[in-house]
Amino acid sequence: MNMMKLLKTTAFYALVVFIVVESIFPFYYAILTSFKSGQAIFEIDYIIKDFDWSNYISVLSSGTFPRNVLNSVFVSTVVVIISLFLAVTAAFALSRIRFRGRSLLLLTILSVSMFPQIAVLAGLFELIRGMGIYNSPFALIFSYMIFTLPFTVWILTTFMRDMPIEIEEAAIVDGASPWVIITKVFLPLMWPAMVTTGLLAFIAAWNEFLFALTFVSNDDQRTVPVAIALISGASEFELPWGNIMAASVIVTIPLIVLVLIFQRKIISGLTAGGVKG
Repeated sequence: MNMMKLLKTTAFYALVVFIVVESIFPFYYAILTSFKSGQAIFEIDYIIKDFDWSNYISVLSSGTFPRNVLNSVFVSTVVVIISLFLAVTAAFALSRIRFRGRSLLLLTILSVSMFPQIAVLAGLFELIRGMGIYNSPFALIFSYMIFTLPFTVWILTTFMRDMPIEIEEAAIVDGASPWVIITKVFLPLMWPAMVTTGLLAFIAAWNEFLFALTFVSNDDQRTVPVAIALISGASEFELPWGNIMAASVIVTIPLIVLVLIFQRKIISGLTAGGVKG
């Protein structure tokens, strides 16, 4: 019996180690490559021997990459703010107000996110061009709402639906309006769920590539995924892998910092509603 328990424990930790290594190793190797230059990039080693910052200096001092980072920060932040505002108000209506077709409407909102981006690209391009926002950050903000709103509405609706009805009834007895109930009663209780959904929306907007490549053609207005993809070398067949890896590390660090800052809220948001009592 002890031998079986030992084997199970060993297998469990071996699986954990395998998953952790598989998840972290690509990013770790990108960091290694970002500190290499010249022919050293093609040498296989797993320990940083020399901290050569030339790739980072090259990326940050040449071209429009710093501006592209600011563009991504602006677009992703605005997308999160608008998505959460619309999602909170929509979640209140879908979870607390009874009306005909409520379930069908929620299912329709979720089904929108099932369409691949390429399927709506042509129609969305004509819409953005007709609105006169092509080649501007507002084109990306408008298009990103297509895939951030459905899951934010769905998650917050599920979270708000699990809240005790007595809280809302007590607020109504005190004469609170729906807006006061949302902002003063539900919102303080929804911070874990909002942080989780907001971070997911931020990551989705930060990493989006297809819409950013299609709806923006000016280098000064591009976001970081497209900027990294367009980094080129001296010739068509010579890519500056060191610069590409350095740029990738730079744009990944903010996401890691956000996750570390809000990790407690994220765990609370993911586990909220899992236990009822």
